[in-house]
Amino acid sequence: QTIMSKPDILWKGFPSFSATANVNDAAADCVLVIADLKNGLDAVPEPFNSQITNLSNTDAGVKEEVTFAALSGVAGGRVCYSPTGPVNRDYDDVRRVFDAATKGIERCVKAGATKVLIVVPSFQRFPRAAESAVLGACYGLYAPLEQREFQPEKVEKVTNILVYGMDQQAVDKIASIELGKRVARDVGGGDPERMAPLKVAEYCKAVFEGTCVSCKVDQDPDMILKEYPLLHAVARCSMVVERHWPCVIHLEYNPEGEVNETFFLVGKGVSYDTGGLDIKAGGIMAGMHRDKCGAAAVAGIMMSLAQAKPKGIRVVGRLAMVRNSCGANGYVADEVILSRAGRRVRVVNTDAEGRMAMGDVLALSKEDALNAVNPRLMTVATLTGHAVRAYGEGYSIVIDSSAAENAGVRERLVKSGDAIADPFEVSTLRREDWDMIKPKYGTEDVVQCNTAASSATARGHQFPAAFLQAASGLDDHQAHSDKPLAYSHIDMAGAALMHPKKPSGAPVAAFLAAFAGL
Repeated sequence: QTIMSKPDILWKGFPSFSATANVNDAAADCVLVIADLKNGLDAVPEPFNSQITNLSNTDAGVKEEVTFAALSGVAGGRVCYSPTGPVNRDYDDVRRVFDAATKGIERCVKAGATKVLIVVPSFQRFPRAAESAVLGACYGLYAPLEQREFQPEKVEKVTNILVYGMDQQAVDKIASIELGKRVARDVGGGDPERMAPLKVAEYCKAVFEGTCVSCKVDQDPDMILKEYPLLHAVARCSMVVERHWPCVIHLEYNPEGEVNETFFLVGKGVSYDTGGLDIKAGGIMAGMHRDKCGAAAVAGIMMSLAQAKPKGIRVVGRLAMVRNSCGANGYVADEVILSRAGRRVRVVNTDAEGRMAMGDVLALSKEDALNAVNPRLMTVATLTGHAVRAYGEGYSIVIDSSAAENAGVRERLVKSGDAIADPFEVSTLRREDWDMIKPKYGTEDVVQCNTAASSATARGHQFPAAFLQAASGLDDHQAHSDKPLAYSHIDMAGAALMHPKKPSGAPVAAFLAAFAGL
């Protein structure tokens, strides 16, 4: 398999994006109309409105199913209608538009279209419907990195996306978001060898070269042991295979002008999770190459920042990359490991490796945050099955410390995520979560986990956020502290989407909309 060159690895197959005010724009060869064709037909512009009415006189299914038709006076002389279905009920959200765009663009591709003009009438409830439609269309077009490398001539044939009624500045912003989601999908969806830890580092060096985001990699095993002992414990078994060695990837974006907020993002990057010696048995290991989607999202956010260059925010992204292998040198339950923050961590379950991988990287970010302007710390991870059990597929979960709540972190994430088809649910840390990680014996300061699966554990996605604070020393910077630090934990196990679905790229769009003005 041929590995793409640096310019091609990200950009080959990525369409150009432009605004247009003309449905007959010669730069397009097909029009895609996304609308509520039953209840919102009045908002659909001509000549599409009249054609839908005429078609529905002989086929009522036009308003319910994707339809392709010839139409003079519009780009390419053909149009695809992709209905959203109802959008006026309490439980309808802008994902109706996103999903309709995905289905519609796939139909356009089947028709041979390569330059698609997207028309989205206004939706009173969804002010960012057009942006959500573009992101939905791009999700439908995305092809995995390995497929682009192996069969470039067979995938991603749409070269141009035109957006009707949107100004170019807004189109550029949504293109920046999509570029970040592309990076997140590449890393998160890459197989365990193509996106082994050091391969992720190579990819990041390639795509960030020449941008305003710096990229540095810690990969020396002795350094990993000294600086990130919890991550090193997870990596111990994989160290016998050099290509599986761990690393920590540091990405940093500094804006022009004044900094108003500083974000420290720590992403879980488990390139493959066997469960370690608490092995994932019974067929549940398949798909665990997606256990790096948190780190992938952090890389994606950084790529969007590199492209859009927003002002006012500084962002430091760190990817904790490791493979949780199984073998004679694997870490085991009952070990006590001293964290970077000086906390004695008792291991209980080797399949709770994500919190171990992130703990010391979070401690480093905490140290940096103490001297930063309005710091906000975040861990981003596909951390628990309980997150999926609690809220289902398609949702990220945010848990705020009191300082983060006061800073409006979760409020902004929820509002922005709802607006741009990247939804969040909210959970809360309670005293029971701290009780779960309390030391049980004189040898430890904090207990890593319990012996049951998270999905079978009460508050299984909440208490790991308490562990991360305790293991990293962030619990010294809560409300009682002279220097409280805002910390948010994002468990996006449900939002990442499992194989064979395409990776979602969550929560890249929500973060950028909430904090970067995109």
